[in-house]
Amino acid sequence: MKRTSNILIAAALVSGALLSACGKNNRKPGSHYMPDMFESRAYEFYSERLSTMKPVEGTVKRGELLPYHLKAADTALANAVKNPLILTKADLEEGKRLFNIYCAICHGSKLDGNGPLYNGGNGPYVAAPANLGSGPKASYTEGRLFHVMTYGFNAMGSYASQLDREQRWKIAAYIRSFRNNGAEAAAVLAHDSTQAVPAAPAVTAAPAPAAQDSSATK
Repeated sequence: MKRTSNILIAAALVSGALLSACGKNNRKPGSHYMPDMFESRAYEFYSERLSTMKPVEGTVKRGELLPYHLKAADTALANAVKNPLILTKADLEEGKRLFNIYCAICHGSKLDGNGPLYNGGNGPYVAAPANLGSGPKASYTEGRLFHVMTYGFNAMGSYASQLDREQRWKIAAYIRSFRNNGAEAAAVLAHDSTQAVPAAPAVTAAPAPAAQDSSATK
């Protein structure tokens, strides 16, 4: 009899627990510790195989610039590489914005190599960064500047992971346009179709008035 009562009591407790669980409002769960890790953000791919696939070798994403094939040691070839972008004033403004975010901390907003990290020798960097506005580095072409941002140079590391190819070209164009107090900005935009002055329409000669017939009666 005692064993039977124990079984009945256990069954009653289990039933009560199940009933309480069924009555829980699942739409209002309890508090989560670090919910951003418990509930992951939606992802485009749900197949593990597809989500880990790399793009097909040799392909280029729509709207993306062609890959840069020069190696780090090809500095001489980089000097002759032309900027593939058709630049506008908006592109130069974007290049300036990106430069001030990623480059000015070392090279300074005036491109004089006196950014906050150097600060006239009072900053944490004891060696002055390159002066991009005047001096030897000011003669760098846009291709060479792009190359340096891609692979780094001396103490400067690569920025290829922070800036895509189009952004690096815009920064290179801005650096060139800034030189000589902006005197080279016109040269940077010289091949921009939006800056071209439309040709004046050809002036056609007015037709000569017909000769008056002297025999006509007045």
